[in-house]
Amino acid sequence: MFWAGLDGDVDAVTALAGRLAAGARGLGLPVEDRPFRPHLTLGRWHPRRPADGDLPARLAGYRGPEWPLREVTLVRSTAGRHEVLASFTTRTPSAPP
Repeated sequence: MFWAGLDGDVDAVTALAGRLAAGARGLGLPVEDRPFRPHLTLGRWHPRRPADGDLPARLAGYRGPEWPLREVTLVRSTAGRHEVLASFTTRTPSAPP
């Protein structure tokens, strides 16, 4: 797997991840016991297929555009299929709580 960490104002998404983990634990669901690291997965390869070894070099030094987090979507991934379970609109700094 190849991923890029997120930078900038990640406090809101980190806090959201903490609240989601606490809620899952409260429901008795398993939650990984490791620190949350906001990131984007850029590449994932099947174990029997060669990885794109040039991808890290091609993306070295790239900084993507800034973008606001407006929505979080809960997705179930099973055997390579993705099913949207729910979507949640996030608060913007100018929006009232």
